[in-house]
Amino acid sequence: MKSKTVYKDTDITFNKNEDHNRELAWKLKHKLSVVKEGGGEKAHAKLKKKGKLGARQRIDLLLDNKDEFIEVGALAADGMYQEYGGCPSAGVVTGIGRVSGRLCMIVANDATVKAGAWFPMAGKKNLRAQEIAMENHLPIIYLVDSAGVFLPMQDEIFPDKEHFGRIFRNNAVMSSMGIPQLAAIMGPCVAGGAYLPIMSDEALIVDGTGSVFLAGPYLVKSAIGEDVGAEELGGATMHSEVSGVVDYKVENDEAAIEKIRSLIDKMGDKPKAGFNRVEARKPKFEPKEIMGILPDDRAKPYDMMEIIERLADADSIDEYKAGYGQSILTCYARIDGWAVGIVANQRKLIKSAKGEMQFGGVIYSDSADKATRFILNCNQKRIPLVFLQDVTGFMVGSRSEQGGIIKDGAKMVNAVANSVVPKFTIVVGNSYGAGNYAMCGKAYDPRLIYAWPSARIAVMGGAQAAKTLLQIQVSAKKKKGEEVSPEEEAALLTKITDRYNEQTEPYYAAARLWVDGIIHPLETRDLISRGIEAANENPNFRDFNPGVIQT
Repeated sequence: MKSKTVYKDTDITFNKNEDHNRELAWKLKHKLSVVKEGGGEKAHAKLKKKGKLGARQRIDLLLDNKDEFIEVGALAADGMYQEYGGCPSAGVVTGIGRVSGRLCMIVANDATVKAGAWFPMAGKKNLRAQEIAMENHLPIIYLVDSAGVFLPMQDEIFPDKEHFGRIFRNNAVMSSMGIPQLAAIMGPCVAGGAYLPIMSDEALIVDGTGSVFLAGPYLVKSAIGEDVGAEELGGATMHSEVSGVVDYKVENDEAAIEKIRSLIDKMGDKPKAGFNRVEARKPKFEPKEIMGILPDDRAKPYDMMEIIERLADADSIDEYKAGYGQSILTCYARIDGWAVGIVANQRKLIKSAKGEMQFGGVIYSDSADKATRFILNCNQKRIPLVFLQDVTGFMVGSRSEQGGIIKDGAKMVNAVANSVVPKFTIVVGNSYGAGNYAMCGKAYDPRLIYAWPSARIAVMGGAQAAKTLLQIQVSAKKKKGEEVSPEEEAALLTKITDRYNEQTEPYYAAARLWVDGIIHPLETRDLISRGIEAANENPNFRDFNPGVIQT
């Protein structure tokens, strides 16, 4: 394992990279600060007038330490639904945090964003939160304050398998799995949405602001002609003293939070998965140097081992098959004391023992073979896997095809898909095509998947894709008898390239929950550590069976 480990202030390339990555980090910080304002100052003032707290205020009160909260989907719906005024964080705040000493998944409707109405991305985000809770056997806490489905988009949120109804199905499934669910009704809870808190194990309601009913006063009047007020129809007193639908009536938001903390505090302990952990050690080299090592251009090479050395605990790295299949790095290591198996794309140019020059970021037959074997070993030893993506895809060309790149790639995809140990994915740079799949993209069930601001996610690189799309559009015009001048072709290429590049940005991916969020590179160690801690809550493993593997 050889890598450059000392950087000086006079290293021009390092300094240029650092400036670029700091700028990306600043952009991220600014975007997150805007998103966390939710529906804005006026909307928050309206809530306060009603005696209610905002979603993030509620979560801060609920948590033992708000600084340890792993937010999931903070940038969900970013830039989407602009015709309706936008929907910051998809109108719901979700994440993993410690409540009364126990790790929990928290889901809080943000009533400052369209009264907490469910947009399509809100449904997707809630389902992701439930998925994480189920995978890790985490208790889930719902802080409900929602006007229900956003009616102008009901056709995109209501009827399908991965739509609104799936949330209530998951309520039932989680109950059967023994995963505790608590719900606090802290605002309106209408129609189908009424099932979410009531299908939880226990439900609280805030007197005066909380209400729950299948049909509100206006709909009741329209449907059956009955004149009835919200409190009589579905208020706190009625449901706690007459219908018996809720279990606890509390006077305000603060009391609801205290009651939840008290209930969580009394939960019994359960067995852990038993992932190996020792006392943590700081990385051997300064993690801040990652900002100068990572190039300012996604096409430039760099040594991924230098990144790993600044993420892993000092002197914990045992590289597996170091001299073979070098376009993928595989190593056992520790991150914050936790034993992990790291699978990472090497981005520097490699010369194999056979004399073949191999491009960085490309998966070759030998590296796919090595990664497959390493993944099998980690499953055998019950070691969580960490994937560091900076991949442009699998090697192409007649030599690779004749060498069996398809079967070797299939072998790696098979191992990743059938892996039973927890997987965590960090998109460092490129994440293109089948390389995304083989390196445990979202479709391959990572427990958590986050991107750095430097990430790019697409079916292929921008330059190649733009030229392909240009050829398609030019051919279509020529078929119609339209001539395309070189100037028009150049303008069209620029337009296509700009649009495609925008779609490869990590913010585009985070908005659609292709990743769980975007993090500063220096948050990576802590994120992985907390992710494994959450995964350790679920002791149940299915048998590892990779099925038929191509050889």
